[in-house]
Amino acid sequence: MKFSIPEKDRSALLYQLQTANLTFQQTYPGDKPDRQPVHTVYGGANLFKADTCVKMGEIALKNLQTYAPNFVVLANVLQLAGHEYLPKHQSEIDALTSKLALMPEALRKQEPAWLAYTVYNKIIAKLQKEAVEDFRIDFEDGFGNRPDDEEDATAVQAAQELATGMKNKTISPFIGIRIKPFTEDLKLRGVRTLDIFLTTLLGQTNGILPNNFVVMLPKVTIPEQVVTLVRLFEILEKAHQLTPGSLKMETMVEATQIIMDDEGRNPLLRIIKASEGRCIAAHFGTYDYTASCGITAKYQTMAHPVCDFAHHMTKVALAGTGIFLSDGATNVMPIGPHRGDELSYEQMTENRESVHQAWRTGFHHTMHSLINGFYQGWDLNPAQLPMRYAATYNFFLNSYDDAVFRLKTFVERAAISTLTKDIFDDAATGQGLLNFFLKAMNCGAITEEEATATGLTIDEIRSRSFYRILEGRRRK
Repeated sequence: MKFSIPEKDRSALLYQLQTANLTFQQTYPGDKPDRQPVHTVYGGANLFKADTCVKMGEIALKNLQTYAPNFVVLANVLQLAGHEYLPKHQSEIDALTSKLALMPEALRKQEPAWLAYTVYNKIIAKLQKEAVEDFRIDFEDGFGNRPDDEEDATAVQAAQELATGMKNKTISPFIGIRIKPFTEDLKLRGVRTLDIFLTTLLGQTNGILPNNFVVMLPKVTIPEQVVTLVRLFEILEKAHQLTPGSLKMETMVEATQIIMDDEGRNPLLRIIKASEGRCIAAHFGTYDYTASCGITAKYQTMAHPVCDFAHHMTKVALAGTGIFLSDGATNVMPIGPHRGDELSYEQMTENRESVHQAWRTGFHHTMHSLINGFYQGWDLNPAQLPMRYAATYNFFLNSYDDAVFRLKTFVERAAISTLTKDIFDDAATGQGLLNFFLKAMNCGAITEEEATATGLTIDEIRSRSFYRILEGRRRK
């Protein structure tokens, strides 16, 4: 066979292309298979206790069972698929609940009540087992500006409570602190709190950090703020004999300047690169961002179009980098206006209507985030947790059948493509499909066994890597 391109020229050109391709792949490795929490609860540092997350679960469960004592109420409030077919009277609801409980899952899925029944019971199980997935001990907006001696004391106390929670295993699986921003007026306070908190915590735990510990740096606008935090991390790691790189950070997208800088460029990727691999996530700050756009308080909601613009710009800048993205918070709390044990019928009705309206708002905001590819958001109150999980489970369960078909088809197609050794593109696409099931399993929406409907084995799913799955199958 004759060729027009000399082998020497071809090899030299492809070597140059290889260098460029590998550089691109290093910047855009694709979605991380690591677990991403579905939410982060922000709570004032002065209120944090070792058992805060446990108590939040108890409050959240009570809120759900008070205002939705059964799955039919929840389905009607949120208008979940099939709600129009559900019974109205309590005796009929009780009978249907008993019937569904005795059915095997495959048969139950054929019932109109399946989705609402499943979502409701998964929320209860989640609130009982792991109500809070991620918690941020907040020294910024949730704490406010206080005298130095008061913040110093709070930093010590919060660190001691976290150490106790680590010992008692009562903290969330992901946890961290949010310090004050590295703006010119608050940078010293941010560094001081970081130092006091970590010095106290590591002194209490013999130099051990909690699992998945992260430091949130808010209101980032320039890479130099991130660089400064990285240098401080290096000093702290050396002082406490931590493994280099142990301290991780997150940044916040809450100013217009982080979406577009003074030269008309999106600086987000440069800011992430400034962290030298330590930044793992970017969180959206709904209310600071809308305020920076000149939106008045009444209209500062997650549904405002300026938020969607910021989300899309963030996606464009960071998609494929492996940085976790989180949407912001709903500021409507599902708490009734009337308190006390002896409320009138009218007061209880008003409470119920107020909570249900807040539920709908939170549910739709979370669904909007999920549909737009943001699988994490903020919660500010334990009463918001039921709707966080209602929306999350509704999203994954409604998308399950389609996702099974797509991944199963892709696995079968990829298995046929055994003649080429270059499987990067296959792995990148397949990883995105696999991540849907990993996220669904992590939050309790589906089980590992349900994920095997894709044609993958449990061991393959547990590998969390589509690249390794393909390599394993092609070796057989």
